Amino acid sequence: MLTGIVAVYHLWLHVSATTVALTLLLLVLFLAAQWGLRYAVVTSMAATAAYNYYFLPPIGTFTISDPQNWLAIFAFLTVAVVGSRLSERAREEAEDARRGQRELEVLYGLSRQLLQAENVAGLLNAISPAIMLVTRADAIVLYLLDGDRRYMAGDSSAIQMDDVSLRQLAQTLPAPDTVGLQARVPLSVGVRPRGLLLINGVTLSMDTLEAIGGLISVSIDRAQALEDVTRGEAAKESERLRSLMIDSITHELRTPLTAIKAAASTLLLPKTLDDEEQRELLTVIDEESDRLNQLVSEAVEMAQLDTKEVHMTFAPTAVAAVVEQSLQNCSSLLENREVKVDLPTLPLVKADAEFITKVLTNLIENAAKYSPEGSPLAISSEHKDGMVSVSVADRGMGIDLSEQGLIFERFYRASVPSQQTWGTGMGLAISRAIIEAHHGVLSVTSQLGEGSVFSFTLPVVES
Repeated sequence: MLTGIVAVYHLWLHVSATTVALTLLLLVLFLAAQWGLRYAVVTSMAATAAYNYYFLPPIGTFTISDPQNWLAIFAFLTVAVVGSRLSERAREEAEDARRGQRELEVLYGLSRQLLQAENVAGLLNAISPAIMLVTRADAIVLYLLDGDRRYMAGDSSAIQMDDVSLRQLAQTLPAPDTVGLQARVPLSVGVRPRGLLLINGVTLSMDTLEAIGGLISVSIDRAQALEDVTRGEAAKESERLRSLMIDSITHELRTPLTAIKAAASTLLLPKTLDDEEQRELLTVIDEESDRLNQLVSEAVEMAQLDTKEVHMTFAPTAVAAVVEQSLQNCSSLLENREVKVDLPTLPLVKADAEFITKVLTNLIENAAKYSPEGSPLAISSEHKDGMVSVSVADRGMGIDLSEQGLIFERFYRASVPSQQTWGTGMGLAISRAIIEAHHGVLSVTSQLGEGSVFSFTLPVVES
């Protein structure tokens, strides 16, 4: 490149010595920016010699006749060298900035990967693949002192270290270091060593390696803390539900047990009862026994739904068939009521027909129990946005706005209707759990004195 510039200016373009000097100076600065200071200094010295030989009189010799040309030569060489150094520094700073940006991107990508884990086991399995993904390393080994656990990703044969060597290194390595293309990062909890991270085939700064080690340690601590908090909250919730269940069951059991005890005691009295009186007492015992049986059955079913022990078989189901079966189940409650059914042509839904029938039956029973005798009920359905919605409407007393979010909680019963009808307070909770298992939503719209509309949604079978 230098030869070409000198040849063009010397043989074809006869320009001033100043123009030649500026062109050669630009060449030196360009080389410094592209290739570094070493090449630029060598080129500047060669350019100074060529400038003297071809462009400063007497041309064709290295002799300088005019003392001012000595100053020009010295100024050219000085500017070339100083400019080369400044250009090299700018190039180095730009490269450092790009390297810093890349390493920040590595840390950001790694933090996003690690913070997505919700438990310690998932996090530990995700660390090595995540580091390999964001750093593009050849191999990753994560070693934890607790249990001598090793998690690897990539070509693990590139890191030949047994557990004894890893344990010793993890306990003694004070700070990140590199051996060839292998980076070794200690992991710690405070001042206590936790493990070791080995990264093969990538070059990162010590600050970045230390940040990766700190990020891994913080992520493990965070996941462990979340697990501890979750377990603590689960234990508190379990205790709260246990107390609530005991209180509720105790309250609900008291009435039927009292009635059964009174009826049985009366039957055991020595005085003689006629057949009609005995039948009435036996009927009380039978009805209250059914009530107790329902309470226990619903408590068991709710517990099974909570622990995911209920097996549901999802299959294409016709909503019309579910509605028909539910109405048959509630036929005794609907003898003196008008039931309006509005079911347009609907696609099949993905559901367990038996469980959805149980939900709809419960909603119809509630509508019948909590609305005046003889008042009409309405069942309707619509298809929208890939979901089928089924609604049961009544003209009962309605539910206060403050209670509409509570009636789906187990053992909770709306204050006004509960004074008129008995129940366990678990029907709607069970129904909501079933609908949520179907990836749907159970909701209520109600206004005091006007009635209530309970609705649930089910996903349409994909065609």
